[in-house]
This record gives sequence, structure tokens and C-alpha cells, in this order.
Amino acid sequence: MRTTLRIDDRLLAEARARAAMSGRTLGAVVEEALREAFARRAGAGRSSRPNLPVLRGSRLVSGINLDDHAALLDVMERAEP
Repeated sequence: MRTTLRIDDRLLAEARARAAMSGRTLGAVVEEALREAFARRAGAGRSSRPNLPVLRGSRLVSGINLDDHAALLDVMERAEP
């Protein structure tokens, strides 16, 4: 399929140089770059979930305002180790 794209001049020059060095067409280099970029983004979405540790504890404490650092520190200091 043919299409017209507006590409930064320096980026296009680099793509042409890579195509010439590898003996491939400019289209093949652009296709490969797009495939790699899309694959990275698809893979990043899956692995971006953090691996959170699971800690033992008795239960959640209701009524704690996490924005009130002093009150939170008081509750944490009162908690049994």
C-alpha cells in the first residue's frame, strides 16, 4: 500500500542511511521500526502492573485519612509489631 507521511528530516535521513547500510528499502526499515515500536508498547502494557508484596496483618483500619500524616503515624505507632 502506498501512503504519504510527514517525517522529520533528520529521522528520515537516519532511516535512509540504515536502509542503505542493510541493503533494504526505506519502506522495509520503516515497517520494521513500526512493528518493533508497537510490540514494545503491547509488551509494556502487560508488564507495567507492579508486583506488590503481600504482607500479613490483622485487618484494614477504617477511618484513617492517608492525607493526614500525623494521624497515620499515630496509628502506625500504636499498632502491634
